[in-house]
Amino acid sequence: MAVALPSMAETTLEILVVDDESELREMLSRLFVRQGHVVTAVADGRAAIDRASTGSFDIVLLDVALGPGPDGYEVCRTLRERRNVVPIIMLTALDSEADAVLGLEAGADDYVTKPFGPAELRSRIRAVLRRAGPRALGEEVLSIGAVVLDRAQREVSFHGRPVTLTFSEFELLQALMSQPGRVFDRQELMRAIWGDSAYRAPRGIDVHVRHLREKLEDQPDQPRLLLTVRGTGYRITPT
Repeated sequence: MAVALPSMAETTLEILVVDDESELREMLSRLFVRQGHVVTAVADGRAAIDRASTGSFDIVLLDVALGPGPDGYEVCRTLRERRNVVPIIMLTALDSEADAVLGLEAGADDYVTKPFGPAELRSRIRAVLRRAGPRALGEEVLSIGAVVLDRAQREVSFHGRPVTLTFSEFELLQALMSQPGRVFDRQELMRAIWGDSAYRAPRGIDVHVRHLREKLEDQPDQPRLLLTVRGTGYRITPT
């Protein structure tokens, strides 16, 4: 499979590649190193957890099927439970929406189905790496109710307490908070998170909204911050 990676920022990136297929693992490593980045490549889930927990990576490319030991889903869940917020793109040969949703449920930011083409891989990596470079953010600090989002620092607090969000959860919340009260359809939200809506399952947005609700809403009997607009999408409650 010939894969042309995008021209990424001049900054040297720390990339963790996790795949039990030696050919793909080595090919991706060569491509990234050729572009001047630092690559750590491992073949199994336990090594992935150890390296991701002790290293400082800009992105993780994580295969789902890793042979004996933890699979990609378990690796992803373990890292998120440890409050590791490194962006994770899952690599899967399982071409179904259900499998993609499982990856997002585990805490992945995006997924790519093997075999993947150059355009798709470029889209995924470019979207995740947007956080590494400056962009026009508008108002830097957004506040709605007890939720405060700092765009420049990529930090969120709820009732004054820090909240750990994945890359995609942060991007989704930022899009909704930037225009409180406006209804966003799922296609708009996918573009806000990843830069496009191609190759992606709309149900992934529902997964991220559910995660945000778990982190940013108080008791179930209290008014919701994130509202579902039946047949359309979501909006955030202005105060």
